[in-house]
Amino acid sequence: MSIRVSAIICTYNRAEYLRKAIQSLTNQTLHKDQYEILIVDNGGTDNTQQVVKKFSNVGNIRYIYEPISGLSQARNAGWLNAKGEYVAYLDDDAIASPQWFEKILEAFETVKPKPGCVGGKIEPIWEAPKPIWLSDKTFLQLTVLDWSPIPIFLNDKQWLAGANIAYPQKLLKDVGGFKTTLGRRGNRLFSMEENLVRIQLEKMGYRCYYHPEIVVRHHILPQRLTKKWFLRKSYLNGVSSALIKIYLEAPSLLNRLQKGFTTIIRILFSPRELISLIAETSDPEMFALKCSVLARLGNIMKLWGLAR
Repeated sequence: MSIRVSAIICTYNRAEYLRKAIQSLTNQTLHKDQYEILIVDNGGTDNTQQVVKKFSNVGNIRYIYEPISGLSQARNAGWLNAKGEYVAYLDDDAIASPQWFEKILEAFETVKPKPGCVGGKIEPIWEAPKPIWLSDKTFLQLTVLDWSPIPIFLNDKQWLAGANIAYPQKLLKDVGGFKTTLGRRGNRLFSMEENLVRIQLEKMGYRCYYHPEIVVRHHILPQRLTKKWFLRKSYLNGVSSALIKIYLEAPSLLNRLQKGFTTIIRILFSPRELISLIAETSDPEMFALKCSVLARLGNIMKLWGLAR
């Protein structure tokens, strides 16, 4: 049998979580001859390679060391080395359901028109209690998804997450892979590399498809359940969205200045937004608003060239 799908796990110093992620891919309903597992070690210093070696009896697993830091860099190393027609990304702290491969292939090969990318439900594994200040809207930043009980093509307010997403390898090649100025780099919580790929695919006439049976469970680490983490993530989401705009539209300096001043004026003339930005709060709605304001400020700072 030929390899149909390549699972790619990009990892950095998470050997114990990685062990569970790999194990979930060795217990799949799809025949082992039809898939491979690629572990991309993104400059790690722990015992990741030894963990991978313990699965050598599986026979369809490969270890790749990518020294250049960055999740997008690691993801590109993955698809460039993949043998499968499709590449499926699983986070190193996620656990795939037994039918993960089978449902991904089913979506690509039966859905019409053929999707440009597919993904599915992401369920949380809470490692600490959910904070009282965390609203359903803010909650989505934790890479948890549940858009629909039935399969659907995504609308412009929905998205897939890199913890559970798959593409035809050819299409990733056509768009040039993931842009390395986007995506997490070390402790820098940049994001939206999948968003840019989606925009590029949609310009080519492809749509993204969500299937609730393409499901993974995702560890929610305690260090992510802090206000500081969410505020920083929100700000950098704004920076990331500005990077996409700059890359796709190359807006003039005048356009960037106008957009920034318009946003700032709206914030200044909104007492509620100003209060949310300044005041400490545990109210879920007000904290969500604070995150939203910070995202817009991050966007402005990048458009004005004031954020790295």
